[in-house]
Amino acid sequence: MNTPTNSRRGFVNCLLGGGFGAMVVSVLYPVVRYIIPPKSGEPTIANVTLPWKPNEIRVNSGRIFRFGNQPGILVKTPAGELRAFNAVCTHLNCTVQYREEKQDIWCACHNGVYDLNGKNVSGPPPRPLETYKAFVKGEQIVVSKGA
Repeated sequence: MNTPTNSRRGFVNCLLGGGFGAMVVSVLYPVVRYIIPPKSGEPTIANVTLPWKPNEIRVNSGRIFRFGNQPGILVKTPAGELRAFNAVCTHLNCTVQYREEKQDIWCACHNGVYDLNGKNVSGPPPRPLETYKAFVKGEQIVVSKGA
């Protein structure tokens, strides 16, 4: 027998069941996407040409640049040598900067300090900065990974 009470009860049960199912899916979908990351990633970059000419970089200064999806830092030492590093602090992934007055690379997040070879000398950073190779090619500065 199909009474108005049964059809209303069935409708409410269907509505509640559908809402519960939607809630379960909305909670599980992000969890599954987090556990199983997408297969495609950013292609690895071997080198990058910087937008500055060598004579535009002052002695005892540093500049931030993009190396793929990471920031890099180019430092012209007081001796005039170009050095490049990954500009991500090895402690908590903050971006480091060059301090001209102290001639070091500094992370402002927790006062981590690196020397001009990228070696961690004080503060909480557990490892040195990743070193890149910087060289002048004609009127361009090229930074590459590896030696």
